[in-house]
Amino acid sequence: MDQYSFTSESVTEGHPDKVCDYIADSILDAYLEKDPASHVACEVLCKDNHVILAGEIKANAQIEIEAVVRRAIRDIGYTDAATAFNADSVIITNLLGRQAPEIDQGVFGAKEQGAGDQGLMFGFATDETPELMPLPILLAHRLSAGLADDRKRKAVSWLRPDGKTQVTVRYQSGEPVEVTTVVVSTQHAFGVDHETVEAYVREELLPKRLGAWHNSGALVFVNPAGAFTTGGPSADCGVTGRKIIVDTYGGFARHGGGAFSGKDASKVDRSAAYFARYVARKIVAARLARKAEVQVSYAIGVAKPVSLFVNTFGTGENEEARQLASLSDFKPASIIQNLGLLNPIYRQTTNYGHFGRPSLAWEK
Repeated sequence: MDQYSFTSESVTEGHPDKVCDYIADSILDAYLEKDPASHVACEVLCKDNHVILAGEIKANAQIEIEAVVRRAIRDIGYTDAATAFNADSVIITNLLGRQAPEIDQGVFGAKEQGAGDQGLMFGFATDETPELMPLPILLAHRLSAGLADDRKRKAVSWLRPDGKTQVTVRYQSGEPVEVTTVVVSTQHAFGVDHETVEAYVREELLPKRLGAWHNSGALVFVNPAGAFTTGGPSADCGVTGRKIIVDTYGGFARHGGGAFSGKDASKVDRSAAYFARYVARKIVAARLARKAEVQVSYAIGVAKPVSLFVNTFGTGENEEARQLASLSDFKPASIIQNLGLLNPIYRQTTNYGHFGRPSLAWEK
């Protein structure tokens, strides 16, 4: 295709699913702070005034889980006692259990640490942005992060935590040319009219956050369904792991299906996806290709990957890219050591993408 348009979406940290992801990663970090060898698989469901925790944990540490959950909700901004979902009054149901000993033995009982589960993971990089990320998801994240930043700085007093953004980019001969359509849906305080919300988005948010990609001629939808005063888990049910495309490449690359949040690094769903991105970045940064996708797959309990595949989509030296990838150590223990994944770093990854942010080890 010589010309096409591609769309990606992002969500704010107050989106119900992201609330769950942030709680899960907050629990993970709390365990890792006390015991770096903790094994955590935490799932969260939020609805109205309920937070339900489930999953398996093995750790030589005790944490005040309820306090961690309430602090996470407070960090996001759900503190209004007039809403069903707020940090002080949510009812927390803890169904977290202990990791099955068979899994623990199968993964850690051999000479080499094996993969925490079977599965396939993808990493991707493209030179169309300095961050080596696809432009649509990068811009969508900038808009969502901008909503949160303006709210937390109290620059816009009526903004509330929940929100979604969507950006469509027109490509010509494989290169991004212009932003053609933007959708911004943001929760706001009662009594704020649509004109006020639209003026803020058009006159402040878009020019500031899209920067050089701001297109005054783009089609813009602001809260197209109308007033948006009730949001977050007070309005919709949230569950961990439902924003896996938002978390990765906005649909621009394939996805193995595994979610990230709430999982420690022994789960290759997370750690191998991070490392595959790291290797894809190396390929593009070395100018072996302009675009690269790395797939790796595992069998549970086995250290060495079952397969490794590199695709450069005809944009470079495919064989050299494969050689570079084959020299990278995809064994779980090596990934964990090389990327420092036993540290409590995961709360910072939850929102606005797990990739494309220079502060993260796999982006360096």
